[in-house]
Amino acid sequence: MTRVAFLGNSPWSVPTLEALARSDSEVVLVVTRAPVPAGRGSKLTPTDVAGSAGELGLPLAQVPTVKSGEGLARLRDAEPDFLVVVAYGEILPLEVLSAPAIAAVNLHFSLLPALRGAAPVQRALLQGSHTTGVTTMLISERLDAGDVLMQAVEDVREDDDSGSLGARLAHIGADLMITTLSGLSDGSLVARPQDEREATFAPKLAEREIDWSLGAAETVNFVRALSPHPGASTHFKGDVLKVFRAQIAPEADGPAGTILSSGNDGLTVAAGDRAVRMLEVAPAGRKRMSGADFVRGYHPAPGDVLGFA
Repeated sequence: MTRVAFLGNSPWSVPTLEALARSDSEVVLVVTRAPVPAGRGSKLTPTDVAGSAGELGLPLAQVPTVKSGEGLARLRDAEPDFLVVVAYGEILPLEVLSAPAIAAVNLHFSLLPALRGAAPVQRALLQGSHTTGVTTMLISERLDAGDVLMQAVEDVREDDDSGSLGARLAHIGADLMITTLSGLSDGSLVARPQDEREATFAPKLAEREIDWSLGAAETVNFVRALSPHPGASTHFKGDVLKVFRAQIAPEADGPAGTILSSGNDGLTVAAGDRAVRMLEVAPAGRKRMSGADFVRGYHPAPGDVLGFA
């Protein structure tokens, strides 16, 4: 039985942890971020990984980092054969990568070498990709540059946002990780280097505000990439209006950002070429609502302009 130490912080980390717990490997340690303040009351909140590890009865270390101190000591003491990393969010130094006896393996949410970095799911949506996937790879000290072990391709659906696509990739990746560890254990799996000439990058999205001068397709992809968190935003009558779901509409008779129509099918706004219909939004301080409910409650009118704070 192989011994596995697991590192993860995200809800997308949980499917792999649960798959490892069901497998014939022994999970000897789970490392995740220490609880941080969250919510309106700033209550200390553990990660989803911590919650899952508790439910599964797995050894757990909630630490600020695994690169030094208690986190590194606990990792070394666990004496794992494999270190499995899923959405942990730290570039790991040699001291960590040398802890497992066999290999340190990462699950990345793209088809490497495409979309290396922190936001591969969001960037795939932003660039309008029709396919993406997951990769298991040997971890190197360079960001997402290690040798590829296995990959699985997944279609990007028209109604996907980063939440739905990421969750689906997390489950596909969980199964892929179990197969990867099996292949590494019995020696049947051989890693292959990435082609550096094909590498592209996926940094975090810093921009939140919709630029209505962009094309309708670009605007809809921007909304998809930022949904459900943190949400793309615009402004209506000086207040922030978050947009969580949108589609391309045919109307385009007006300057970018101008409301063209409002009614039971939501709010239609002129973009740089065609128009965008806002299907689900959240006014400042309010919960998500349909575009039609926003129209009924806030009375946007044709000719009103969005996007000016």
